[in-house]
Amino acid sequence: MAALYLLITFFSLAIIVVLAQHVLEYLGSPLRKLPGPFLAKFTHLWRFKDNYNQTQIETQLRLHAQHGDVVQIGPNVVSVADPSLIKVIYSTRGTFRKSEFYSVNDAMQPDGTMVQNIFGTRSNEFHSKQIKPIQKLYSLQASQKLEPMMNDTIQILCSELEQRFMTGENKRKTCDIADWISFFAWDFLGDMTLSKRFGFMEAGTDIHGMLKTAEDAIRYFAVVGQMPILDNWLAKNRYLPWKFPAFSAAASFCVERFSERMQKLEAMKDKKDFMNGFLQAQRDDPSVTSHDIIGWLLINILGGADTTAIVTKAIFYYILKNPAVKSALVSELRSANLVYPPTYASLESLPYLSACVKEGLRIHPVTGQILERIVQATGLTIPFPTATSSTSVTLPPGTIVGMNSWIIHRREEIFGPSVEEFVPERWLRGASEPEEVFDERVRKMKEADLSFGNGNRTCLGRPLATVELYKVTATLFGKYEQIELEDPMQEWELHKQFFVWPHKVRVKMSPY
Repeated sequence: MAALYLLITFFSLAIIVVLAQHVLEYLGSPLRKLPGPFLAKFTHLWRFKDNYNQTQIETQLRLHAQHGDVVQIGPNVVSVADPSLIKVIYSTRGTFRKSEFYSVNDAMQPDGTMVQNIFGTRSNEFHSKQIKPIQKLYSLQASQKLEPMMNDTIQILCSELEQRFMTGENKRKTCDIADWISFFAWDFLGDMTLSKRFGFMEAGTDIHGMLKTAEDAIRYFAVVGQMPILDNWLAKNRYLPWKFPAFSAAASFCVERFSERMQKLEAMKDKKDFMNGFLQAQRDDPSVTSHDIIGWLLINILGGADTTAIVTKAIFYYILKNPAVKSALVSELRSANLVYPPTYASLESLPYLSACVKEGLRIHPVTGQILERIVQATGLTIPFPTATSSTSVTLPPGTIVGMNSWIIHRREEIFGPSVEEFVPERWLRGASEPEEVFDERVRKMKEADLSFGNGNRTCLGRPLATVELYKVTATLFGKYEQIELEDPMQEWELHKQFFVWPHKVRVKMSPY
């Protein structure tokens, strides 16, 4: 009994010490005067639960509406909603580095060592070294050179949709276009990267559950990233008997394609895909390793497939939900006398199509969490107006700070009224609007755009994604006579984690 008493006493004292430490840290913290949930000031469990429940977007919208631009959502975590601070927090110099949230994205080698990648690295030096040999491959000009390959994949998408949902006994059969956009996006990146599609479109299904596993892996990253230390006990714990969701199937696919290419270098030297671009980068810079190339192949697919698919689904859903928008878009596409699949050059000058793409990126950005950064050694002084005065607050070095694109993209002073509605016209010049007023309005909206990140860590694949968004949207809405929601009253299903995945967008289609 005495031993049990001592054990209980020990644990009780330990709990008291930990609680006392948290209270003392709270009382001495300059963050103490910031508004936010009481529990969030003491533990990351509050935001862990919020993300696990997929409620973080609604929670942060409510908190910022209630308290203003600065809200504390963790013991040392601050969510900021002031668009004027975008260039400070996400500077092109990368002054504020990524937080340990991104460490969950690291890969663990069999010997226990961690390997970072372009997306997750906290090192600006590593990031710069990784992108320098391949940056030119992602320019708009380079992306347009890939259009013949894009066209082949788009034609396969159209062929599969027509056979399965528009002809014969399948005429006007219900199609979950959300699934098919994902099938296309993954096959598209497989072809662009490896000259080898995964085969989702031909199979008409999620092969080996690869897409679900990818979503589950991002879900793990999003939730566990709120308390990164948990990752050491879970996915990166080599002694656990079970495995957590990972990208092993996609990684194996990339490794297999790389091995095949190395055995057939001469026969495949004329392929215009990213793999040959990466191999050329290795020839130009011998310090580039095979491991680097495989890492680029994998991040090219994982970083581009789901992200572009999410925005494409959102664009489709909102266009179909708004008959007037759909009518205006179809009219513009038909009047352009396009040849399908159309070239990007023939599409970028179409104002309403461009407005639909931009509005899709605004209203449904891919990421649904703050993009975390670490306050530098000099601290960060930011405006902190209260009900009685306009003052400021200085966040100490080491504070995690970030912005959620779902908050920023709904600032009415930047994007105008009706921010919860899909209004492509906000990107167009009004009938009586002076040109200089329109230019200034659009400039402010572009500066507040976080759809592809911002600063030195802006998404490298933005030009390629833009070309894909324009071509797929124009092809399906321009080529098919009727593409409409099966039930216009039915809402889609959203899975809200680090990515905000749309599911269940059921449509019926007919050829033009």
